[in-house]
Amino acid sequence: MISQLLLAFAIAPVPRPASPLPQDTSAGKTVYVKWCAGCHGDKGAGDGPGARHMIPPPRDFTGAIYQIRSTPSGQLPTDADLLRSIDEGLFGTAMPGWKSRLSDRQRRDVLAYIKTFSTFFADTTQRPQPIAFGSPPGGGGSAEALRVGRQFYDSIGCRKCHGDQGRGDGPSAPTLKDDAQHPIFAANLHENWRFNGGGTALDIYHRLRTGLDGTPMPSFSDLLDQKFLTDEQLWRVAQYVRSLSPKEAPVVRDVIHAPLVTKALPHAPDDSAWAFVDVYWFPLVGQVIRKERWFAPAVTGVWVKAVHTADSIAVRVVWDDRSESPDTAWLAYIGRVLATRDSDDSTREQPALWPDQLTVQFPVSIPTGMERPYFLMGSSSAPVYQWRWTSSARGTATAGLARGIDRFDPLANGGVNAQAVFDHGQWRVVFSRALASADTASQLPFRTGRAIPVAFFAWDGSNGEHGTRMAVSTWYFLALDEPVPARVFISPVLAMVLTLGLGMLVVWRAQQKTSYRRQQ
Repeated sequence: MISQLLLAFAIAPVPRPASPLPQDTSAGKTVYVKWCAGCHGDKGAGDGPGARHMIPPPRDFTGAIYQIRSTPSGQLPTDADLLRSIDEGLFGTAMPGWKSRLSDRQRRDVLAYIKTFSTFFADTTQRPQPIAFGSPPGGGGSAEALRVGRQFYDSIGCRKCHGDQGRGDGPSAPTLKDDAQHPIFAANLHENWRFNGGGTALDIYHRLRTGLDGTPMPSFSDLLDQKFLTDEQLWRVAQYVRSLSPKEAPVVRDVIHAPLVTKALPHAPDDSAWAFVDVYWFPLVGQVIRKERWFAPAVTGVWVKAVHTADSIAVRVVWDDRSESPDTAWLAYIGRVLATRDSDDSTREQPALWPDQLTVQFPVSIPTGMERPYFLMGSSSAPVYQWRWTSSARGTATAGLARGIDRFDPLANGGVNAQAVFDHGQWRVVFSRALASADTASQLPFRTGRAIPVAFFAWDGSNGEHGTRMAVSTWYFLALDEPVPARVFISPVLAMVLTLGLGMLVVWRAQQKTSYRRQQ
């Protein structure tokens, strides 16, 4: 019986792996026209109606130049490469991921249709061949590995574009443009969650090997061929770059908790006291509601800390900025930005040396419920209270009332102070003010134990941002934590002591009864 079963298994046909789903370019065209043509254009040339608002612009499929590939620089991507970009999108661009929006069949069909835009894909005799990537060496997080990575980060020229600290502020940064002459930023290496092509050390290593075709980012595979560095050393560069970002991508939390401090309020941005305060991250997006709209702001998020004493509050806001604006080195870059972003919303504007700016916004009074003023700088009937800071007067701040995006009325006795530091592509600004204010009709009185709405606005002057061209957040909350009463700590201790005492009494009484019975 057993031998018959073995024979049956031996002669049974072995199932073949499922073949790839057939691709239908006609069905792919239907998907493309509905979901893709608005940006990439009817003919795939990257000139759809939405393209004028985007930097970087949508991909021009006719040239078959793709950034995210597993193939050597200058070669076509594989279907797997294209499918990954369709599935996951491209961080740092307007290209979203479609894996959860389109079926597997639709994504494969549209991939096939996209390839018809270029004759380079017509030659099917030579399929794109991926690079044989090696395995990562061990000890990637060790101090020695990161030291080597930093050494070759400098020697192969990464710092020329990405900067000494990796914030995209290198000496070549103001001159960067892609093959179509569009202005392009060097990546901020402290924000790996925005990396084009993925933010792991493996992803970074792949980009170092393949380059980003069509951009100033080269492939470093030739340096391996020339024995300028080894594969392990290039891996160390990737591991070093990964170490510049947080271990985990920041998570948005709705409430900033400002603890009570008993010492002096830290007014300086680099006061050591800030190291012991929790930090909160808030994303910013382009202002696209009011003309002139802004679709690609340079500031994508702010890091916020806050503390208070019995009578004052300090709020520290940190954000990455590639230039200390106004900066003449970026004037030509601003011109390219304005030329690229001209649209129906605006007329051609000449480049100018605009400053960097930051605004922290509150309601005029703490709401009793969830009602809040209009987040985009209030309205004429419901103004908002704001602290405004500009790099052209970095040591001061102005408090005032905004009655809409185009009206701001400074307050004569605003009472808000500011200190700012710019260091290696990063601004750090501290605002401080007394909790109470005599002008309660115009200036928010800060109170402990209440959820105070707060929002943020930022402008990068070297990106052509001023006026309505800015980055905005929605409303979040600031909570000034109250001191914990001593009874909160004492009461549990007393309860434990009392419980222990009663337990010991019960045990003693039981022992006495047992002893008495034995004596009887």
